[in-house]
Amino acid sequence: MEAPAKQLIDKSNDQSALAIQLSSLLLILLFIYTGLDKLIRWKESKNAFHNQTFPAELAELLVYAVPISELLIALLLFFSVTRWWGYLSSILLLTIFTTYVGLIWVGAFPRVPCNCAGILNSLGWAEHFILNLLFIALAILGLNQSQSKKPKADASGF
Repeated sequence: MEAPAKQLIDKSNDQSALAIQLSSLLLILLFIYTGLDKLIRWKESKNAFHNQTFPAELAELLVYAVPISELLIALLLFFSVTRWWGYLSSILLLTIFTTYVGLIWVGAFPRVPCNCAGILNSLGWAEHFILNLLFIALAILGLNQSQSKKPKADASGF
C-alpha cells in the first residue's frame, strides 16, 4: 500500500523538476537572446533606446543596464542555488517590460517608439504583450515549483 503513494510522490517530484527545468531553460534562452542581441547590435540598440518615450539620460542608463540585467538573470536561472532569485528577477523585469508595452499598445504615449527586440521585432504590440505575459507565467510557475521543493522550516525557527 505504501508503494503507490511513494510512486505518486516520485511522479510529482519528477513533474516539478521538469517544470523547473523547462521554465528556467525557456527564460534563459529568452534573456541570453535579448541581452546578446542588444550587445551585438550595440549601435542599433542604443539608437532604439534613445527613440523611446523617456528622457535621454534614462535611455543612456538603460542602454547598459538592460542587457547586463538580462544576462545576469540568465546566469541566476542557470544555477539551482540562485534560480529562485532568477525567477523573481524575471518576473520583475518582464512586468516592467509588459507594462511599458501595454502602455504603448493602448496609446498612452504621444508617439509609438520602435519595437526593438531582434526576431521579436516582427511582433505587433498586442503579440508582444501576450508573449511577455506567457513568459511571466513561466517565471511564476518556476518560482512556485522551486519554492515547493524547498524543505519547510520547523516551528522553532531553527
